[in-house]
Amino acid sequence: MLVDFRPIGKLRGKKPVDATAAIGPVIDALVEESVDLSRVRVVCDWVQYRSNFRDVVDIRPILASHDHDMELTPVALAAVVTEDEMEVAIDLRRCDEVPLKEFTTELIRTRTADGDPSRVYLEPWLVTSASLIWDFNALYWKALDVWEQTTGQPYEKTLPGGESDARNRDAVREIITGLFTLWDSLAARDALPEELYVVELGPGNGNQAKTWLDEFLLLDQEHGRDYYRRLHYLMGDYSPHVVELAQAAVVDHAEHVSAFVLDATQPLTALGFLRYKIFLVYISNVYDNLPTDEVAQIGGRTYIVETRAYLTRQVTAEIAQLVSAQPDQVSGLIRKLLRLGPALLAEALPANFPSVQVAAEFWQRCWAELRLEERYQPLAGLDLYQIAPTMSGEMLRPLLESGAAIRMHVNNGAVASFVDTVPLLHPYGRLICYDLFVTDLHSYRTSFRGPGKYDGSVVNWLNGPLLAHIGRRKGFDVDYQRFAHRTGTNIVTMTAQVRD
Repeated sequence: MLVDFRPIGKLRGKKPVDATAAIGPVIDALVEESVDLSRVRVVCDWVQYRSNFRDVVDIRPILASHDHDMELTPVALAAVVTEDEMEVAIDLRRCDEVPLKEFTTELIRTRTADGDPSRVYLEPWLVTSASLIWDFNALYWKALDVWEQTTGQPYEKTLPGGESDARNRDAVREIITGLFTLWDSLAARDALPEELYVVELGPGNGNQAKTWLDEFLLLDQEHGRDYYRRLHYLMGDYSPHVVELAQAAVVDHAEHVSAFVLDATQPLTALGFLRYKIFLVYISNVYDNLPTDEVAQIGGRTYIVETRAYLTRQVTAEIAQLVSAQPDQVSGLIRKLLRLGPALLAEALPANFPSVQVAAEFWQRCWAELRLEERYQPLAGLDLYQIAPTMSGEMLRPLLESGAAIRMHVNNGAVASFVDTVPLLHPYGRLICYDLFVTDLHSYRTSFRGPGKYDGSVVNWLNGPLLAHIGRRKGFDVDYQRFAHRTGTNIVTMTAQVRD
């Protein structure tokens, strides 16, 4: 048996975690139930997101492979596992919420090859990027106005500090000043185009675009080069509602702004006509909200994490009662919600949803209670796995083989967006992204990095070393710096530009 206690920093300090109290009852349950401890890993995390997809204790099968061509390191090739193993996952933050031994015993006794009969599964086993949690995520942005009306607060107020770091005026001035310096240099060589393009992906409610444009105008007036007259600021988001909000926020700069619906993972589709022309692509808290898989290296073998969403039977019964339905109808109602949205759902099924408010409450209750069951599926080969349409899983090899066992994000959506965005940059252009980046792979071995629930959306940290590795292969330098203009933030600034 191997015990992997990841949040080692929690063992010290003013309120250290009692590791024995957390792990002991779980091991007692495993022993009493005659589980083969030689095939068990106990993994302890501190799940910092109060709202997340995990139970306090859960069991993750580590599936065996009978295919000797599977992805193995040379050492492990001689000892291919032919029987399933088990990972027991403990959330240390909440381990005092349940009687751990009894809870774990019940998990072991009720688990069958088909799953846990106390759970209502909403989907089959899938790689995480294909899970319906991303349908919920998309619904949040498409029906954001309904969500905000129901909660009574705009989504930006849920961010740390109540606003995006992209609205920090000092950070904005720093970026604009850098642009002016570059443009002055190009103008001196008669190499500056007449039209100056800046693109923002994921503008949110438009407040950060307004901050940027207001500061640009003020600084340009001081600078005296008339760059504002030549500026074209483009905003793209896949949510029509968000695009409308953003347009309304920058009405004072309407002559210089274009806003359109855009898939952030495929910016070239809409912006291909600007290839090599954009001086700045500006992104804030978008990459962490895009679909991602997770991969793992355990015992020298490579796995992909598969998930399936579920509700407990007790919760399903409560939700059914809320909307005058039978428990076995809840799964279908969730599918209809994700397809139609709360407003159309209320029109289509008035007997269950007499108002949009009831449909929204159903949506929010399902989201709050939604959980993910996980298992590790062996990967036949990294070359057969696609990170993004033009990106092979081979890019993961140096990271997965960087040392001890590791589980990390692939950030498929972010990689697709990054690879599709950098061709748009002018040879002296930059991509600047504010987000939650893991900058040291070892962090994946010592802390939980998602998925979590952020209001009504999904949040995951980003695999910075992977994006940097891919950037280098594409001819770009990728740099990470702690956000310098607000203390106590987890936000990191990523900058990508053509390698000198």
